[in-house]
Amino acid sequence: MIAELRESFPTAIVCRVFDVKRSSFYEWIQRRTKLRLSREELKSKVVELHSESREAMGSRMISKGLKSQNIAVGRELARTLMKEANIVSKQRQPHPFRSKGVEAFVAPNLLKRNFKPTAVDQVWCGDVTSLMVGKRWVHLAIVIDLFARRVIGWAFSLVNDANLVSKALRMATEVRTCPAGLMFHSDQGCQGGFNRSSQHLDRGVYGTTRRMDAKNDGPGSDAFSRCTLTS
Repeated sequence: MIAELRESFPTAIVCRVFDVKRSSFYEWIQRRTKLRLSREELKSKVVELHSESREAMGSRMISKGLKSQNIAVGRELARTLMKEANIVSKQRQPHPFRSKGVEAFVAPNLLKRNFKPTAVDQVWCGDVTSLMVGKRWVHLAIVIDLFARRVIGWAFSLVNDANLVSKALRMATEVRTCPAGLMFHSDQGCQGGFNRSSQHLDRGVYGTTRRMDAKNDGPGSDAFSRCTLTS
């Protein structure tokens, strides 16, 4: 009210009418200005984080990002600031892979959803995932022992191809002794890669793949599920 009236009347008179000290009024004006600037600075930080993530960050990740910079901003405030800045989180689209136009060899499904081996080195599972590191995609292939739920082989590469997964499987065979009858299982849709497991019979590994069903095969097909790293 005082701020509005002082546009038409002297500030001293308006403050006297409302029995408010001029010093208190000016302090209030300064605090309000600082708060407004602080909000604009926060909004700028939000826009910066959002841009650095290629517009992928949502309110939850922006809140975490600001907290990592010792800026206390909750998820609700982050969501509000995003709305004020007119920015939204863009859902990551599936990473495009080019097809060579030739259908890959598919090894027979020997596992038949039996994801409960009774000992180590009976069944290994493989999986590949793609991670955004900086501004580049990095592909990670891993091999786990399905009984121990331990990662026994892994490999990184900028190219998601058969060489990547072969390196992961090769590491696993070097870390573990391969007894006769060892079975290696992967998602049939796994890039190039783990479908080549049938070509590793010289290492005593039998290849098997199938189209995974998320409901039935999830616990076994997700090679990162409840695993620990070993070497």
